[in-house]
Amino acid sequence: MQPRLDLSRPATPVPAPPPATLSEAEALDALRLARSRNVGPSTWVRLVRRFGTPARALDALPGLAGRGGASGVTVASLAQAERELGAGLSAGARLLVWDRPGYPEALARIPDPPPVLWVRGDPAALMRPAVAIVGARNASAVGLRVARLLAAELGRKGLWTVSGLARGVDGAAHDAALSAAGDGGGTVAAVAGCVQAVYPSEHAELAGRIAQGGGAVVSEAPIGLAPQGRHFPRRNRVIAGLSRAVILIEAAARSGSLITAEFALEQGREVLAVPGSPLDPRSEGGNALIRQGAALVRHAEDVIEALEAAAALPDLAPALPEPEAAPDPEPGTPDAPGLADPGAGFARPPLSAAQRDAALRAQVRELLGLAPVEEDELARLSGAPLSALADVLLELELAGRLDRRPGGLVALLPE
Repeated sequence: MQPRLDLSRPATPVPAPPPATLSEAEALDALRLARSRNVGPSTWVRLVRRFGTPARALDALPGLAGRGGASGVTVASLAQAERELGAGLSAGARLLVWDRPGYPEALARIPDPPPVLWVRGDPAALMRPAVAIVGARNASAVGLRVARLLAAELGRKGLWTVSGLARGVDGAAHDAALSAAGDGGGTVAAVAGCVQAVYPSEHAELAGRIAQGGGAVVSEAPIGLAPQGRHFPRRNRVIAGLSRAVILIEAAARSGSLITAEFALEQGREVLAVPGSPLDPRSEGGNALIRQGAALVRHAEDVIEALEAAAALPDLAPALPEPEAAPDPEPGTPDAPGLADPGAGFARPPLSAAQRDAALRAQVRELLGLAPVEEDELARLSGAPLSALADVLLELELAGRLDRRPGGLVALLPE
């Protein structure tokens, strides 16, 4: 018999995050790096892991982009970061930075964690055991009822609800989870725009109740940014990243809810779905997921059973690779691995570090094309250590030449 999850009522209290130790200077450096051109979430993390701090990464940006082929690099100004920090604090929001105290551990482990997060409400809410409930904006009366029942039942069992503050299923789940706050439940809303620009506008009051009722409204978007269509997939990965499982209710064949489910699978989360009528297009996506192996949900106990089954398995959640214990030897030193060289047995003057770096850059550019290729395959073909290859790819990315795709694939961007 599998052990029960520790979700008894009342829920086990979650300790508050450690006191924030982020200085104003560190916050400004983190924002500047995050808002600099060609620095996406995964690149931000790679830079900080390589150089130790956002400040050192900012100093290195021009040189890295130049070696990647860019004539210049646009680094966010200190004044820009000061304006955003001031606006966020004035709005009552708190800034969380990846790998610093208070940043949610579950989200930190996804492949592309948001480097900075703005939070309205209680940041400790992001640490609570939670499931995501997402679905149709034009949900049916039955879909709305199921969303409310699930959120309330799960809340009474100590599981919080994460959703996207959209119309329909999202709003119903948030509202019902708030009703279970006194029983150990609660809710977190991940939004596409900034934490001030609530969309849709009719949910501004709901967002306020979430922030003031022990929950949180969270976004990686800059303060003042209105939501745009391209921001919603990024929001969806945050919803999945904060959750142990994603539950779909009335998800059409092509919907944002299915994108959230895809992120959940990539992040090693469970995907569950509430079945619907085969005659209702709103249920087509969820029913298809059930056919493909997603757990079928009728009530909260089905969710608990799915989580218990997952807890009995090894932790398969993907994570960004940890930094190496020691840096690779400098190229040109006796212990340094080199490029594959069929003429290595012949005596020749050793290449300088700069020459070896230039040779590797040229070789990687030649191997790359518009068709995506795995980084491991590039390492095999070039014979270069992974750390050296990662440096070259990072330079190309900062120069706006590299396209990173899911699954560790990279390709050149057309000029």
